[in-house]
Amino acid sequence: MEPVYAGVVSAARTLWLAQGLKFDISGVEHMPTSGPGVVAINHTGYLDFTFAGIPAYLHKPRRYVRFMAKKEVFDNALGGPIMRSLKHIPVDRADGAQSYRDAVDYLKRGELVGVYPEATISRSFEIKALKSGAARMALEADAPIIPTIIWGAQRIWTKGHPRNMGRNGFKIMVGVAEPLKPEGTPEQLTAQLYDSMRTKLTELQDAYGDYPAGEFWVPAARGGGAPTLEEANALDAADAEAKAAKRAARESPEVTD
Repeated sequence: MEPVYAGVVSAARTLWLAQGLKFDISGVEHMPTSGPGVVAINHTGYLDFTFAGIPAYLHKPRRYVRFMAKKEVFDNALGGPIMRSLKHIPVDRADGAQSYRDAVDYLKRGELVGVYPEATISRSFEIKALKSGAARMALEADAPIIPTIIWGAQRIWTKGHPRNMGRNGFKIMVGVAEPLKPEGTPEQLTAQLYDSMRTKLTELQDAYGDYPAGEFWVPAARGGGAPTLEEANALDAADAEAKAAKRAARESPEVTD
């Protein structure tokens, strides 16, 4: 029993009740009873991690996921102590190798480690190209990968849109697919993970219900206002270029007369 983690979950459940969220959780049986697992999660919104741990929490015996999260969250005066007490893993983008080593160490100790193989939020709400980190750590630690899909969380808070934290009554679906054995090359395992995540996402999208035409949270393929995957990739590339330019401007020496 982890009282701090349990207390945070209890507080989150109180918030979800106040929001009137309706949950549909499936595939809890795919969580390992014990031992390590790489919980690979799709990324559609800023609150995905709060829902991704539910299947493990509902599992018998109850389990907790240690999420990999940006170092900036740990640097926050309020959030930092909480993140550390929950044993989450800081990711320093300037030193990604260290966070990778920490994650592998957690796995070798029998923990569940939560990762976002898409790396950033998918503005299209479809599965983006995956990074190979999840596969590499699974192979190194001899841990299964547990594909986990969240659908509906983008309605609450996602990139480029205001938060809707009030009593919204949104439905949130979380589906866990069958674990993938840590076999083959990182590229082969990543391809398997992509196929599994895309299949499970389609399954949850099909079961979600009717989609209002033009709504920002609905994928373009379903008549919504979200950008296509190609359009979203172009937006991400533009953002990356803008950030690189700002970083270069900060690092370049000032020229004075």
